[in-house]
Amino acid sequence: MKLPKQLSTRMAAPIAALVVAGLTATACAPQTSDTSSDKDEKSGTLRVWLFQEVNNTPKEDVVKTAVAAFEKAHDGADVKVEYIPVETRAEKIKAAFNDPKSAPDIIEYGNTDTAGYVKDGGLADISEEFGAWDEAKDTDPTAKESVTVDGKIYGAPYFVGVRALYYRTDLFEQLKIDVPKTQDQLIDAAKKIRKAKPELYGLAVGGAYTYGAMPFIWANGGELADKKGDSYTSAIDSAAAQKGIKSYTSLFGGDNCPAAKCAGMGGNDTVTAFASGKAGMAIGGDFSHQAMEDGAVKGKYAVVPLPGVKEGDIAPAFAGGNNIGVLKSTSHRTLAVDLVKELAGKKTQGEFFDAMGFLPTYTDVREEAARKEPFVEPFIKTLGAGAKFVPASPAWGQIDASLVLPTMFQEIVSGRKDVAAASGDAAKKMDAAFGATG
Repeated sequence: MKLPKQLSTRMAAPIAALVVAGLTATACAPQTSDTSSDKDEKSGTLRVWLFQEVNNTPKEDVVKTAVAAFEKAHDGADVKVEYIPVETRAEKIKAAFNDPKSAPDIIEYGNTDTAGYVKDGGLADISEEFGAWDEAKDTDPTAKESVTVDGKIYGAPYFVGVRALYYRTDLFEQLKIDVPKTQDQLIDAAKKIRKAKPELYGLAVGGAYTYGAMPFIWANGGELADKKGDSYTSAIDSAAAQKGIKSYTSLFGGDNCPAAKCAGMGGNDTVTAFASGKAGMAIGGDFSHQAMEDGAVKGKYAVVPLPGVKEGDIAPAFAGGNNIGVLKSTSHRTLAVDLVKELAGKKTQGEFFDAMGFLPTYTDVREEAARKEPFVEPFIKTLGAGAKFVPASPAWGQIDASLVLPTMFQEIVSGRKDVAAASGDAAKKMDAAFGATG
Protein backbone atom coordinates (compact mmCIF):
# COMPACT_ATOMS: atom_id res chain seq x y z
CA MET A 1 0.00 0.00 0.00
CA LYS A 2 1.58 3.26 -1.08
CA LEU A 3 1.04 6.24 1.15
CA PRO A 4 -1.22 8.85 -0.46
CA LYS A 5 0.09 12.18 -1.62
CA GLN A 6 -1.95 13.92 1.04
CA LEU A 7 0.96 13.38 3.44
CA SER A 8 0.82 17.10 3.86
CA THR A 9 3.43 19.74 3.26
CA ARG A 10 2.72 20.81 6.80
CA MET A 11 4.15 17.47 7.89
CA ALA A 12 6.89 17.64 5.28
CA ALA A 13 8.12 20.95 6.67
CA PRO A 14 10.52 20.97 9.61
CA ILE A 15 8.69 20.79 12.88
CA ALA A 16 10.31 24.05 13.87
CA ALA A 17 8.49 25.78 11.04
CA LEU A 18 5.21 24.25 12.17
CA VAL A 19 5.33 25.63 15.66
CA VAL A 20 7.35 28.84 15.64
CA ALA A 21 4.40 31.02 14.68
CA GLY A 22 2.29 29.70 17.52
CA LEU A 23 5.09 29.81 20.02
CA THR A 24 6.20 33.34 19.30
CA ALA A 25 2.70 34.63 19.80
CA THR A 26 2.10 32.73 23.02
CA ALA A 27 5.53 32.94 24.61
CA CYS A 28 5.83 36.70 24.29
CA ALA A 29 2.20 37.70 24.86
CA PRO A 30 0.83 38.82 28.22
CA GLN A 31 -0.70 36.03 30.25
CA THR A 32 -4.39 35.53 29.57
CA SER A 33 -6.85 36.31 32.35
CA ASP A 34 -8.56 33.36 34.02
CA THR A 35 -11.27 32.12 31.67
CA SER A 36 -12.13 28.91 33.52
CA SER A 37 -15.77 27.86 33.31
CA ASP A 38 -17.73 26.56 36.29
CA LYS A 39 -20.25 24.82 34.01
CA ASP A 40 -20.13 21.23 32.79
CA GLU A 41 -23.14 20.81 30.54
CA LYS A 42 -23.85 17.26 29.38
CA SER A 43 -25.51 18.22 26.09
CA GLY A 44 -25.23 20.92 23.45
CA THR A 45 -22.74 21.91 20.76
CA LEU A 46 -19.03 21.19 20.98
CA ARG A 47 -16.75 23.26 18.75
CA VAL A 48 -13.47 21.77 17.56
CA TRP A 49 -10.59 23.47 15.74
CA LEU A 50 -8.28 21.17 13.81
CA PHE A 51 -5.46 22.05 11.43
CA GLN A 52 -6.17 22.32 7.72
CA GLU A 53 -4.09 19.92 5.61
CA VAL A 54 -2.99 20.57 2.03
CA ASN A 55 -5.45 17.88 0.93
CA ASN A 56 -7.90 17.88 3.79
CA THR A 57 -10.43 15.33 2.54
CA PRO A 58 -8.76 12.22 4.05
CA LYS A 59 -8.51 13.96 7.43
CA GLU A 60 -12.13 15.06 7.26
CA ASP A 61 -13.23 11.50 6.50
CA VAL A 62 -11.42 10.07 9.53
CA VAL A 63 -12.72 12.85 11.79
CA LYS A 64 -16.31 12.39 10.57
CA THR A 65 -16.15 8.72 11.53
CA ALA A 66 -14.87 9.56 15.02
CA VAL A 67 -17.43 12.32 15.51
CA ALA A 68 -20.27 10.02 14.43
CA ALA A 69 -19.19 7.43 17.01
CA PHE A 70 -19.01 10.10 19.70
CA GLU A 71 -22.43 11.57 18.90
CA LYS A 72 -24.00 8.11 18.87
CA ALA A 73 -22.59 7.45 22.37
CA HIS A 74 -23.53 10.90 23.74
CA ASP A 75 -27.20 11.68 23.25
CA GLY A 76 -27.86 15.40 22.89
CA ALA A 77 -24.28 16.26 21.92
CA ASP A 78 -23.57 17.92 18.58
CA VAL A 79 -20.04 18.44 17.21
CA LYS A 80 -19.01 21.22 14.85
CA VAL A 81 -15.48 20.90 13.39
CA GLU A 82 -13.65 23.84 11.82
CA TYR A 83 -10.35 23.42 9.99
CA ILE A 84 -8.07 26.39 10.56
CA PRO A 85 -4.98 27.41 8.57
CA VAL A 86 -1.75 26.38 10.29
CA GLU A 87 0.01 29.61 9.31
CA THR A 88 -2.45 31.93 11.11
CA ARG A 89 -3.44 29.68 13.99
CA ALA A 90 -1.33 31.57 16.56
CA GLU A 91 -3.43 34.73 16.43
CA LYS A 92 -6.70 32.80 16.21
CA ILE A 93 -5.93 30.57 19.20
CA LYS A 94 -4.62 33.47 21.29
CA ALA A 95 -7.84 35.37 20.59
CA ALA A 96 -9.85 32.31 21.63
CA PHE A 97 -8.00 32.17 24.96
CA ASN A 98 -9.08 35.77 25.61
CA ASP A 99 -12.69 35.45 24.42
CA PRO A 100 -14.45 32.37 25.86
CA LYS A 101 -17.72 33.21 24.11
CA SER A 102 -16.20 32.68 20.66
CA ALA A 103 -13.70 30.01 21.70
CA PRO A 104 -13.88 26.35 20.69
CA ASP A 105 -13.99 23.56 23.26
CA ILE A 106 -11.10 21.62 21.73
CA ILE A 107 -8.03 22.57 19.69
CA GLU A 108 -5.24 20.78 17.84
CA TYR A 109 -1.83 22.32 18.49
CA GLY A 110 1.87 21.75 17.80
CA ASN A 111 3.47 19.74 20.58
CA THR A 112 6.07 22.41 21.45
CA ASP A 113 3.19 24.87 21.92
CA THR A 114 2.09 23.15 25.12
CA ALA A 115 4.09 25.11 27.70
CA GLY A 116 3.27 28.46 26.09
CA TYR A 117 -0.44 27.71 25.93
CA VAL A 118 -0.44 26.56 29.55
CA LYS A 119 1.33 29.77 30.63
CA ASP A 120 -1.31 31.73 28.73
CA GLY A 121 -3.98 29.95 30.76
CA GLY A 122 -5.70 28.49 27.72
CA LEU A 123 -5.54 24.71 28.23
CA ALA A 124 -7.39 22.65 30.81
CA ASP A 125 -5.55 20.29 33.16
CA ILE A 126 -6.96 16.83 32.35
CA SER A 127 -4.48 14.82 34.43
CA GLU A 128 -7.19 12.92 36.31
CA GLU A 129 -9.10 11.89 33.20
CA PHE A 130 -5.92 10.98 31.28
CA GLY A 131 -4.73 8.86 34.19
CA ALA A 132 -8.02 6.96 34.27
CA TRP A 133 -8.11 6.43 30.48
CA ASP A 134 -7.27 2.81 29.74
CA GLU A 135 -5.73 3.48 26.31
CA ALA A 136 -3.38 6.12 27.70
CA LYS A 137 -1.18 3.49 29.37
CA ASP A 138 0.20 2.58 25.92
CA THR A 139 1.17 6.16 25.08
CA ASP A 140 4.81 6.60 24.12
CA PRO A 141 6.62 8.25 27.09
CA THR A 142 8.07 11.06 24.98
CA ALA A 143 4.67 11.80 23.44
CA LYS A 144 3.22 11.95 26.94
CA GLU A 145 5.99 14.35 27.92
CA SER A 146 4.81 16.69 25.15
CA VAL A 147 1.44 17.18 26.91
CA THR A 148 2.99 17.48 30.37
CA VAL A 149 3.91 20.72 32.13
CA ASP A 150 5.06 20.66 35.76
CA GLY A 151 3.71 17.14 36.17
CA LYS A 152 0.21 17.94 34.91
CA ILE A 153 -1.39 16.70 31.66
CA TYR A 154 -2.84 19.29 29.27
CA GLY A 155 -4.11 17.22 26.36
CA ALA A 156 -3.63 13.99 24.46
CA PRO A 157 -0.83 13.28 21.96
CA TYR A 158 -2.30 13.15 18.44
CA PHE A 159 0.57 11.93 16.25
CA VAL A 160 4.37 11.95 16.29
CA GLY A 161 7.13 12.45 13.76
CA VAL A 162 10.86 11.65 13.97
CA ARG A 163 13.87 11.72 11.68
CA ALA A 164 16.23 9.00 10.50
CA LEU A 165 19.03 8.57 7.92
CA TYR A 166 18.07 8.37 4.24
CA TYR A 167 20.89 7.07 2.03
CA ARG A 168 21.45 6.26 -1.64
CA THR A 169 21.69 2.49 -2.03
CA ASP A 170 23.10 2.78 -5.56
CA LEU A 171 25.94 5.08 -4.47
CA PHE A 172 26.81 2.98 -1.45
CA GLU A 173 27.00 -0.10 -3.65
CA GLN A 174 28.96 1.61 -6.40
CA LEU A 175 31.49 3.14 -3.98
CA LYS A 176 31.57 0.04 -1.76
CA ILE A 177 30.60 2.02 1.35
CA ASP A 178 29.09 0.20 4.30
CA VAL A 179 25.96 1.62 5.91
CA PRO A 180 27.34 3.68 8.83
CA LYS A 181 26.89 2.21 12.31
CA THR A 182 28.44 5.10 14.26
CA GLN A 183 28.51 8.86 13.81
CA ASP A 184 32.22 8.74 12.99
CA GLN A 185 31.44 6.23 10.24
CA LEU A 186 28.63 8.51 9.05
CA ILE A 187 30.98 11.46 8.73
CA ASP A 188 33.57 9.25 6.99
CA ALA A 189 30.98 7.94 4.53
CA ALA A 190 29.80 11.47 3.76
CA LYS A 191 33.31 12.58 2.91
CA LYS A 192 33.97 9.49 0.76
CA ILE A 193 30.86 10.25 -1.30
CA ARG A 194 31.85 13.90 -1.73
CA LYS A 195 35.39 12.94 -2.78
CA ALA A 196 34.16 10.43 -5.36
CA LYS A 197 31.22 12.57 -6.52
CA PRO A 198 32.20 16.23 -5.99
CA GLU A 199 28.96 17.36 -7.63
CA LEU A 200 27.04 15.88 -4.67
CA TYR A 201 26.80 16.66 -0.98
CA GLY A 202 27.91 13.59 0.96
CA LEU A 203 25.41 14.21 3.74
CA ALA A 204 23.16 17.21 3.18
CA VAL A 205 23.26 19.32 6.36
CA GLY A 206 21.93 22.76 7.21
CA GLY A 207 23.05 25.48 9.56
CA ALA A 208 19.38 26.30 10.08
CA TYR A 209 18.36 22.66 10.53
CA THR A 210 18.06 22.61 14.31
CA TYR A 211 16.27 19.27 14.51
CA GLY A 212 18.85 17.63 12.26
CA ALA A 213 21.63 18.83 14.56
CA MET A 214 20.07 17.91 17.90
CA PRO A 215 20.73 14.13 17.55
CA PHE A 216 24.48 14.84 17.40
CA ILE A 217 24.28 16.84 20.63
CA TRP A 218 22.12 14.26 22.41
CA ALA A 219 24.14 11.27 21.15
CA ASN A 220 27.25 12.76 22.74
CA GLY A 221 25.50 13.11 26.09
CA GLY A 222 24.67 16.78 25.72
CA GLU A 223 21.38 18.48 26.56
CA LEU A 224 19.71 21.67 25.42
CA ALA A 225 18.88 22.69 28.98
CA ASP A 226 18.74 21.35 32.52
CA LYS A 227 15.65 21.69 34.69
CA LYS A 228 16.24 23.04 38.17
CA GLY A 229 13.07 23.21 40.25
CA ASP A 230 10.48 25.02 38.17
CA SER A 231 12.95 26.66 35.77
CA TYR A 232 15.50 25.75 33.12
CA THR A 233 19.15 26.60 32.66
CA SER A 234 20.89 26.27 29.30
CA ALA A 235 23.26 23.33 28.89
CA ILE A 236 24.18 24.00 25.26
CA ASP A 237 27.71 25.06 26.26
CA SER A 238 28.48 21.97 28.37
CA ALA A 239 31.48 19.84 27.40
CA ALA A 240 29.22 17.02 26.13
CA ALA A 241 27.05 19.39 24.08
CA GLN A 242 30.13 21.05 22.60
CA LYS A 243 31.39 17.63 21.51
CA GLY A 244 28.14 17.05 19.61
CA ILE A 245 28.23 20.54 18.11
CA LYS A 246 31.78 19.92 16.86
CA SER A 247 30.69 16.63 15.30
CA TYR A 248 27.77 18.23 13.44
CA THR A 249 29.63 21.34 12.31
CA SER A 250 32.54 19.21 11.01
CA LEU A 251 30.19 18.30 8.16
CA PHE A 252 30.26 21.86 6.80
CA GLY A 253 33.11 22.28 4.36
CA GLY A 254 34.39 21.49 0.90
CA ASP A 255 34.82 17.83 1.83
CA ASN A 256 31.06 17.34 2.40
CA CYS A 257 28.65 20.31 2.33
CA PRO A 258 30.30 23.69 1.66
CA ALA A 259 29.44 26.29 4.29
CA ALA A 260 28.76 28.93 1.65
CA LYS A 261 25.86 26.82 0.37
CA CYS A 262 24.83 24.81 3.43
CA ALA A 263 25.06 27.28 6.32
CA GLY A 264 21.67 28.76 5.47
CA MET A 265 19.92 25.50 4.63
CA GLY A 266 17.01 24.25 6.73
CA GLY A 267 15.40 20.84 6.96
CA ASN A 268 13.32 21.25 3.82
CA ASP A 269 16.43 22.23 1.86
CA THR A 270 18.33 19.12 2.90
CA VAL A 271 15.39 16.84 2.10
CA THR A 272 14.97 18.53 -1.28
CA ALA A 273 18.68 18.11 -2.04
CA PHE A 274 18.44 14.39 -1.37
CA ALA A 275 15.13 13.88 -3.16
CA SER A 276 16.43 15.65 -6.26
CA GLY A 277 19.54 13.45 -6.40
CA LYS A 278 22.03 16.05 -5.18
CA ALA A 279 23.10 14.30 -1.98
CA GLY A 280 24.25 10.85 -0.94
CA MET A 281 22.52 11.06 2.44
CA ALA A 282 20.10 13.23 4.39
CA ILE A 283 18.45 13.31 7.79
CA GLY A 284 14.72 13.25 7.03
CA GLY A 285 11.47 12.43 8.73
CA ASP A 286 8.86 9.74 8.27
CA PHE A 287 6.88 12.69 6.89
CA SER A 288 9.60 13.19 4.19
CA HIS A 289 8.88 9.81 2.60
CA GLN A 290 6.49 11.07 -0.05
CA ALA A 291 8.97 13.73 -1.20
CA MET A 292 11.51 10.97 -1.81
CA GLU A 293 8.98 8.82 -3.65
CA ASP A 294 8.11 11.79 -5.87
CA GLY A 295 11.78 12.66 -6.47
CA ALA A 296 14.70 11.49 -8.58
CA VAL A 297 15.83 8.99 -5.92
CA LYS A 298 12.72 6.80 -6.06
CA GLY A 299 13.79 3.15 -5.97
CA LYS A 300 17.40 4.09 -5.15
CA TYR A 301 17.33 4.80 -1.43
CA ALA A 302 16.81 3.17 1.94
CA VAL A 303 16.36 4.40 5.51
CA VAL A 304 18.05 3.37 8.77
CA PRO A 305 18.02 4.95 12.23
CA LEU A 306 20.64 7.68 12.58
CA PRO A 307 23.55 6.00 14.36
CA GLY A 308 24.81 7.07 17.75
CA VAL A 309 28.39 7.44 18.96
CA LYS A 310 28.85 3.74 19.72
CA GLU A 311 28.08 0.90 17.33
CA GLY A 312 24.61 -0.42 18.02
CA ASP A 313 23.36 2.87 19.46
CA ILE A 314 20.65 4.97 17.84
CA ALA A 315 21.04 8.74 18.13
CA PRO A 316 18.12 10.27 20.04
CA ALA A 317 15.79 12.11 17.66
CA PHE A 318 13.50 15.06 18.33
CA ALA A 319 9.94 13.84 18.84
CA GLY A 320 7.83 16.21 16.77
CA GLY A 321 4.11 16.06 16.17
CA ASN A 322 0.79 17.48 17.34
CA ASN A 323 -1.47 17.24 20.37
CA ILE A 324 -5.16 17.86 20.98
CA GLY A 325 -6.46 19.56 24.11
CA VAL A 326 -9.47 20.98 25.94
CA LEU A 327 -9.78 24.72 26.59
CA LYS A 328 -10.19 25.91 30.18
CA SER A 329 -13.15 27.99 29.08
CA THR A 330 -15.29 25.07 27.87
CA SER A 331 -18.72 24.73 29.47
CA HIS A 332 -18.77 21.06 28.36
CA ARG A 333 -15.66 19.71 30.09
CA THR A 334 -16.76 16.07 30.47
CA LEU A 335 -18.06 15.88 26.90
CA ALA A 336 -14.94 17.64 25.58
CA VAL A 337 -12.59 15.20 27.31
CA ASP A 338 -14.63 12.27 25.96
CA LEU A 339 -14.39 13.72 22.45
CA VAL A 340 -10.61 14.13 22.82
CA LYS A 341 -10.43 10.44 23.72
CA GLU A 342 -12.38 9.60 20.57
CA LEU A 343 -10.35 11.88 18.29
CA ALA A 344 -6.98 10.79 19.73
CA GLY A 345 -7.88 7.20 20.57
CA LYS A 346 -6.24 4.10 19.15
CA LYS A 347 -8.88 3.44 16.50
CA THR A 348 -8.75 6.98 15.12
CA GLN A 349 -4.94 7.16 15.19
CA GLY A 350 -4.76 3.89 13.25
CA GLU A 351 -7.13 5.35 10.66
CA PHE A 352 -5.07 8.54 10.47
CA PHE A 353 -1.99 6.46 9.69
CA ASP A 354 -3.82 4.61 6.91
CA ALA A 355 -5.22 7.83 5.43
CA MET A 356 -2.45 10.36 6.06
CA GLY A 357 0.67 8.49 7.17
CA PHE A 358 0.65 10.16 10.60
CA LEU A 359 2.65 8.02 13.06
CA PRO A 360 0.50 6.91 16.03
CA THR A 361 1.47 7.90 19.56
CA TYR A 362 0.63 4.45 20.97
CA THR A 363 3.39 1.84 20.92
CA ASP A 364 1.06 -1.04 20.03
CA VAL A 365 -0.69 0.88 17.24
CA ARG A 366 2.73 1.86 15.82
CA GLU A 367 3.76 -1.79 15.70
CA GLU A 368 0.66 -2.54 13.64
CA ALA A 369 1.51 0.42 11.38
CA ALA A 370 4.99 -1.01 10.79
CA ARG A 371 3.47 -4.32 9.69
CA LYS A 372 1.33 -2.46 7.16
CA GLU A 373 4.08 -0.15 5.89
CA PRO A 374 7.66 -1.45 6.23
CA PHE A 375 9.12 1.99 5.44
CA VAL A 376 8.14 3.26 8.90
CA GLU A 377 10.18 0.60 10.73
CA PRO A 378 13.40 2.69 11.08
CA PHE A 379 11.38 5.57 12.50
CA ILE A 380 9.59 3.31 14.96
CA LYS A 381 12.96 1.85 16.01
CA THR A 382 14.18 5.40 16.55
CA LEU A 383 11.20 6.19 18.74
CA GLY A 384 11.67 2.94 20.61
CA ALA A 385 15.31 3.77 21.33
CA GLY A 386 14.23 6.92 23.14
CA ALA A 387 13.38 10.13 21.31
CA LYS A 388 13.79 13.45 23.12
CA PHE A 389 11.85 16.66 23.46
CA VAL A 390 12.64 20.35 23.80
CA PRO A 391 12.47 22.02 27.24
CA ALA A 392 8.84 22.22 28.37
CA SER A 393 9.08 25.97 28.85
CA PRO A 394 7.23 28.82 27.13
CA ALA A 395 10.70 30.31 26.63
CA TRP A 396 11.40 27.72 23.94
CA GLY A 397 9.21 29.65 21.51
CA GLN A 398 11.32 32.76 21.97
CA ILE A 399 14.55 30.76 21.67
CA ASP A 400 13.34 29.05 18.50
CA ALA A 401 11.93 32.20 16.91
CA SER A 402 15.10 34.14 17.73
CA LEU A 403 17.16 31.51 15.85
CA VAL A 404 19.51 31.10 18.78
CA LEU A 405 20.76 27.65 17.75
CA PRO A 406 20.95 28.29 13.97
CA THR A 407 22.94 31.47 14.72
CA MET A 408 25.32 29.42 16.86
CA PHE A 409 25.87 26.82 14.12
CA GLN A 410 26.32 29.51 11.44
CA GLU A 411 28.86 31.43 13.52
CA ILE A 412 30.90 28.25 13.88
CA VAL A 413 30.79 27.05 10.26
CA SER A 414 31.57 30.56 8.97
CA GLY A 415 34.64 30.68 11.18
CA ARG A 416 33.46 33.80 13.03
CA LYS A 417 33.54 32.01 16.40
CA ASP A 418 34.84 28.76 17.76
CA VAL A 419 32.54 26.19 19.36
CA ALA A 420 33.19 27.35 22.92
CA ALA A 421 32.49 31.03 22.18
CA ALA A 422 29.44 30.41 20.00
CA SER A 423 27.86 27.93 22.40
CA GLY A 424 28.62 30.22 25.35
CA ASP A 425 26.84 33.11 23.65
CA ALA A 426 23.90 30.86 22.76
CA ALA A 427 23.68 29.73 26.39
CA LYS A 428 23.47 33.34 27.58
CA LYS A 429 20.62 34.05 25.15
CA MET A 430 18.76 30.90 26.23
CA ASP A 431 19.17 31.74 29.92
CA ALA A 432 17.85 35.25 29.30
CA ALA A 433 14.76 33.76 27.66
CA PHE A 434 14.25 31.21 30.43
CA GLY A 435 14.63 33.96 33.03
CA ALA A 436 12.17 36.27 31.31
CA THR A 437 9.38 33.70 31.17
CA GLY A 438 9.81 32.36 34.68
